[in-house]
Amino acid sequence: MKHWLLIPLLTLSLSGCAFNSIFVNYPSQIAQVKAQLNSNEPMKGVQDVASNISGADGLLYAQEAGRVAQISGDFAASKNYYQQAVAAYLKFDDKATVSVTDIGATTSSLFINDNVIPYRGPGYERVMLHQYQALNYLFSGDREGALIEVRRSNQLQSSEQAKYQKSKKSVQAMANGTIDAEINKLGKAAGTVTSSFLNAYSYYTTGLLHEILGEPNDAYIDYRKAAQITPNNPYLQQDLVRLATQLSMPQQQDFERRWGKAKQKKKGEGQVIVLLERGFVPEKQSITVPFTIHGNWQTASLATYTSNSRAVSNGKIHGLGKTLTAAPIANIDALAITALKEDLPAALVRQAARVYAKSEIARRVESGSKRRSNETDLASIAIQIINVVTEQADRRSWLTLPKQAQIARTYLKNGNYSLKLDNSSSQEIEVQSGRTTLVWVIDTGKHTRFYSIII
Repeated sequence: MKHWLLIPLLTLSLSGCAFNSIFVNYPSQIAQVKAQLNSNEPMKGVQDVASNISGADGLLYAQEAGRVAQISGDFAASKNYYQQAVAAYLKFDDKATVSVTDIGATTSSLFINDNVIPYRGPGYERVMLHQYQALNYLFSGDREGALIEVRRSNQLQSSEQAKYQKSKKSVQAMANGTIDAEINKLGKAAGTVTSSFLNAYSYYTTGLLHEILGEPNDAYIDYRKAAQITPNNPYLQQDLVRLATQLSMPQQQDFERRWGKAKQKKKGEGQVIVLLERGFVPEKQSITVPFTIHGNWQTASLATYTSNSRAVSNGKIHGLGKTLTAAPIANIDALAITALKEDLPAALVRQAARVYAKSEIARRVESGSKRRSNETDLASIAIQIINVVTEQADRRSWLTLPKQAQIARTYLKNGNYSLKLDNSSSQEIEVQSGRTTLVWVIDTGKHTRFYSIII
């Protein structure tokens, strides 16, 4: 009987360093780091995050560290952390590599929870990783590196979708009223987003970089993809009209009929493009369902999102002659919600296997109590306590991503301008005739940072 008690403890050792989030949920681990991003010392907590990159959840911590450095304006450090995350994804892609640690983690999850499985990240996170890496290269002055990353981002939007469709066929749906209710709730919370793998912000960013780096045909293709996902963004509509006119595309007249003629740059003017990111994606919450198997109490914990999220306001950009109102290009929170919805069937399969494994241990211990007395009764109670304590929902996700991305674009005369977002402090930018000033604004809630580059 004692060896049955040891199984959950032994499987922990097989899982190596993967259990940061087994007893301490991930959102609470990253809370202080997010708080620092709303202070004047945003990099203060980055080493605490980076110290975990060598562990089994290293991919997630590398993404977080890269994002913290990026928000802080340290693009070189961010690039290095993101490269480590990319390397981790590529390692997971190598299906032929199956380590003892991986086997141990999968086995451990049957007796503990999904947090012992090394973090692999949903597809939308991987796409955004390359999108952000492209911006790192661009703001570091490496245009060729930026183009390489945007092409990778585009390729991933297709390959991740295909990978999901393939894996979906291997997961059998399970009849469960609670899960069905959760899927319906998450679907409503995600709104019009139907796939986490199609990100209009990523397509717009890749299109934007293609255009300003001299590849208008590729830019047009990406803008059209973005418009299929977010059709009502007025700046995106104008981009399509303008490029369709410039490239003599057959869609030009249709676009002009729907959205009007594109405003053209006048002599002596430069272009200002604003990428605005607001807030943080929401944290996953947990739902726990208690029930009995063979007369023993078991619990099932799964991740979910609550629906009490506040709407994000459109940014008002002042200091450019007239107020420029940014328009949403993508709700990153909706992508996260949809990704969880897509993962729920597979999570339920793992949950069913785990519940059975735990109940089987409890049953075997209880069957021994018919031959023995107090010692086995205590063992049975201990098993049930272990099952309840270790059953924690997997709440891991990239939490320093923005909640929503917005865009704005205008033409201005050559000169210097003092740009403000809503009531933030101002930031000086320069506009040069015939060139593009890209302004990246990151609003973390209580702090706004501006980064600009002339291309």
